[in-house]
Amino acid sequence: MSWLQLSPEEWTAVRLSLKVATWAMIVSLPIGICVALLLARGKFWGKSLLNGIVHLPLILPPVVTGYLLLITFGRRGPIGAFLADNFGIVFSFRWTGAALACGVMGFPLMVRAIWLSIEAVDRKLEAAAGTLGANRAWVFFTVTLPLIMPGIIAGMILSFAKAMGEFGATITFVSNIPGETQTLPTAIYTFTQVPGGDIGALRLTLVSIVISMTALIASETFSRRLGKRLDLQ
Repeated sequence: MSWLQLSPEEWTAVRLSLKVATWAMIVSLPIGICVALLLARGKFWGKSLLNGIVHLPLILPPVVTGYLLLITFGRRGPIGAFLADNFGIVFSFRWTGAALACGVMGFPLMVRAIWLSIEAVDRKLEAAAGTLGANRAWVFFTVTLPLIMPGIIAGMILSFAKAMGEFGATITFVSNIPGETQTLPTAIYTFTQVPGGDIGALRLTLVSIVISMTALIASETFSRRLGKRLDLQ
């Protein structure tokens, strides 16, 4: 079974993928909750436009999304140049850029899961808390947030899983640099392009399957336990 042993370069790709996916999920979570609240509860002009923009990465080819990120957040892009010159933050050809690309691609899945969870909340429970003198922020954190937690967990796992498998936007925006931007999908792609790379591609494919299945099982377990706690309260 020696063919299952990962090389140091392959371990680097695995660790980088976990790092990128985790940061993409964490950073996009508060934004995703706010956007989901706006789409579920907000009444304002441009709501349909916001909905379309949020879900655009699901419709566009990933390469197009990656190119848009490159011309926007690259060193010569309007936002990328501003961040680099004023704060020293660089996204292009860095692991942070890979996290940005993965976060953008997984964002619609996260928002959708949280949005549906918010719409399923019984507004009477929130109204009851309001009649007891609680302000809107207190109602959200003590009533709404616990009720939508299964949706938040589902959204986080979907975003994480999407980030682990993202290829097109990542390779277009930050290229495929070993040790810096080479994640599991791009490493697998590299193996398929060289003679005798089939074994390496198979090893990383199995790793990807194990990580994805573990994430899905963990999501299902947490959601069930949380649902039982909410039913008991």
